[in-house]
Amino acid sequence: MNRGKRYAQASSTFDREQQYSPQEAIGFLKQFPEAKFDETVELNFHLGVDPRKADQMIRGTVALPHGTGKSVRVAAFAAGDKAREAKEAGADIVGGEDLVNQVLAGNIDFDAAVATPDVMSLVGRAGRVLGPRGLMPNPKAGTVTPDIGKAVRDIKAGKLEYRVDRQGNLHVIVGKRSFDEQRLRDNYLAVVDEILRAKPSSAKGKYLKTVTLSTTMGPGVRIDPNRIRDVGGETVGAAQAR
Repeated sequence: MNRGKRYAQASSTFDREQQYSPQEAIGFLKQFPEAKFDETVELNFHLGVDPRKADQMIRGTVALPHGTGKSVRVAAFAAGDKAREAKEAGADIVGGEDLVNQVLAGNIDFDAAVATPDVMSLVGRAGRVLGPRGLMPNPKAGTVTPDIGKAVRDIKAGKLEYRVDRQGNLHVIVGKRSFDEQRLRDNYLAVVDEILRAKPSSAKGKYLKTVTLSTTMGPGVRIDPNRIRDVGGETVGAAQAR
């Protein structure tokens, strides 16, 4: 695949086969030639879990201290007072059966969705559309809740949902390339701490198989799992990262 001149220039700034500390990886990303837009920075994990087993499904939410750097459009499935609460909290789209029908018609103009428990029987009709897009509200992720106003505000402030795929891969946004290194480090640590916390007790062998930090258009920089929290003096023991 022809990646282009900018990708080649970025790749030449570090050794693609070497593993680095998070501090070093963030430094490399900040040195990459700039794209014509503000690239997203993403942390990519390959985990030693078997998602086919219910007790090894890694799924949850993480709140980024400095947000994602982009405006998130939130849809709220709610009725009555709860619909008004969601709207006042900043939801971009609010509705009940009417919103479900819009989704079924293919009109999905939002990045995240929340719902109150009483309308989930309606929302379930759109599961085949929302599910594959990662937009289906879920109680475990806190997106099905009677406190819908808080759910909307949390997402607007930078709360992300994550879920491991069938191959054990997990991708989580940690910000924008325009963020300074401190903000990227803070967001990075929030994600890492959450993924370490989510390690299932039933998972055997090495938990963090590979960890890579990348930008939208740039190459991935490999991070040493044994130095997963090394962002300037704060480290986690090798045994904890395995």
